[in-house]
Amino acid sequence: MEVVQLDTTRIRPTTARLANEEQVLAAARRLAGEFALAASKRDAERILPFQELDALSQSGLLGITVPAEYGGLDVSNVVLAEVTAILSEADGSIGQIPQNHFYILEALRTDGSEEQKKFFFARALAGDRFGNALSERGTKTVGHYNTRIRKDGLGYRIDGRKFYSTGVIFADWVTIFALDENENLTMSFVQKGTEGIEIIDDWDGFGQRTTGSGTTVLNNVYVQADAVVFHHKGFERPTTIGSVGQIIHAGIDLGIARAAFAEMLDFVNTRSRPWTNSGVDKASDDPLTISKVGEIAIRLEAATALVERAGIKVDIAQIETTEENVVAATLAVAAAKVLTSEIALDASNTLFELSGTAATGTGLNLDRHWRNARTHTLHDPVRWKYHVVGNYHLNGVKPPRSGAL
Repeated sequence: MEVVQLDTTRIRPTTARLANEEQVLAAARRLAGEFALAASKRDAERILPFQELDALSQSGLLGITVPAEYGGLDVSNVVLAEVTAILSEADGSIGQIPQNHFYILEALRTDGSEEQKKFFFARALAGDRFGNALSERGTKTVGHYNTRIRKDGLGYRIDGRKFYSTGVIFADWVTIFALDENENLTMSFVQKGTEGIEIIDDWDGFGQRTTGSGTTVLNNVYVQADAVVFHHKGFERPTTIGSVGQIIHAGIDLGIARAAFAEMLDFVNTRSRPWTNSGVDKASDDPLTISKVGEIAIRLEAATALVERAGIKVDIAQIETTEENVVAATLAVAAAKVLTSEIALDASNTLFELSGTAATGTGLNLDRHWRNARTHTLHDPVRWKYHVVGNYHLNGVKPPRSGAL
C-alpha cells in the first residue's frame, strides 16, 4: 500500500483539438496501438499508466463529449462507446479509467450551473482529468454513502472515505460524491492536492490491475460553493446520466472481448495442436474449433450492433429528453451491457478452451483478459438488468433512475 505523492507543479503540453468524429476514432486507434505494446507488462508488474494517461489527455479525446456550445465536439454516444472499446482492446485498465471522467461530464451537462459548465468543460477541453470518489465499503448497499458534506461559511467541508476510486490517482480533479444535511447526493469538484485529501494506492484486484482504483480519504476537505453540483436532481427527472455511464461500461467489456478473441485467433493459428481424433493436421482446420470461433465471432458482432443501437437511442434521449426516450435508452443500454458482459467472459474463456494448455503459461499472461473481464463485469450485476428489462415488458414497470442503468 502506497500513499500517492502529488505533483502540483507539472505543466501539461497543449491539448489537441479534434475536428470531427473521424479524427476522434483515428486518434483512439493511434493511441491504442501505442498502449497495446506494453499492456501485458503493465498488468504483470502493476505499472500504473501515468504516461499513457498524459498521452490520452494530450490527444483531445477527454473533451469529445463537451457540448458544442461550450467549444466541444459533442460526439455521438456510438462513437464514445467505440472509442472506449478501441482503448479497452489495447489495455482494459486504460479503457476503464476515463469512464468516470465522461460520467462526470454528463452529470455536469445535466445539472451544473452555467458558470460550472463554462469552467469545467473548458478544463476538459484543456486535457484535465476528472477522477471518481464515489463508492464506499461497509454501507448497507452499494447505493448508500457515509461521506458527508456540510456548510462552512461561504463554502463546504467534506469528510469520508472512498474505495474503488477509479482514476483519482491520475486525475487533476477529485470529484467527490457526498450526502448533504437533507440526505441528497452532491458532486463536488476539488483540485487534486487540496489539503485533507489522501490518495492511497491499495487496489489489489486480480483484474483491471492498473486502474488505480484505490482508497481516497477525505479529512475536513474544503470545497468552494460554486464547485458543488446537486447530483440528486439528475435522478428526480428523466435524464441520460445513467445511460451514458453504462454504455461506456459496455464499451469496456466489448474491447476486452475483442482482445481475447484476437489472442485466440493468433494462438490457434500459430501454436495450438489439433486434437488426436480430429483427423486434421492443423488446429485451425478442426471443425469443432472452427464452429466455436464462428459462434464467438457472431456474438461479438451482435454485441457491437446492440451497443451501436443503444448509442443512437441515448443520442435521441439527449436531444429530446422525454421520459419515453430516456426509458428506451435505458432499456437498450441495459441490453447492450448484458451482451457485452457475457461475450467478454465467454471470449476470454474460449481463448483457453481452444488454445489448450500451452496458453496457460504465466509468461504469456493471456489470463489477463479473463481477469479483466471477470473483474470489470462485477461493476454492477447483469442479473438485475434482466430483471429491469423483463419487469418493464411484462408489468410495465419503468426502470429506476440510477447511475447503474
